[in-house]
Amino acid sequence: MPNALHDFIRESFAANAGLPVSEIFEGDLTLAEIIGRSPHMTNSVDLMEGFAKTANLLRREYGRRVRLPSFTLDSRVSVVLDAIVVQITEVRSAG
Repeated sequence: MPNALHDFIRESFAANAGLPVSEIFEGDLTLAEIIGRSPHMTNSVDLMEGFAKTANLLRREYGRRVRLPSFTLDSRVSVVLDAIVVQITEVRSAG
């Protein structure tokens, strides 16, 4: 996946969470840790909305649709990012 697209996903989600990209992704936070540190998120619904907003931006800006499976709150954000990348890669390969 091009770095610009990867960076776009990371930056979009970080903006939705209200946290620096480096804090979320370099620290490879769990989803629960993101909720705990985020000034915009208080529960898992807020977290899902943050990912949904990122997915909507991805669709608008890059024409890519993603549907994320469920993740537990102890999942690392890198696992979620990998799931997005896999979906984008599969769409590109099929298209």
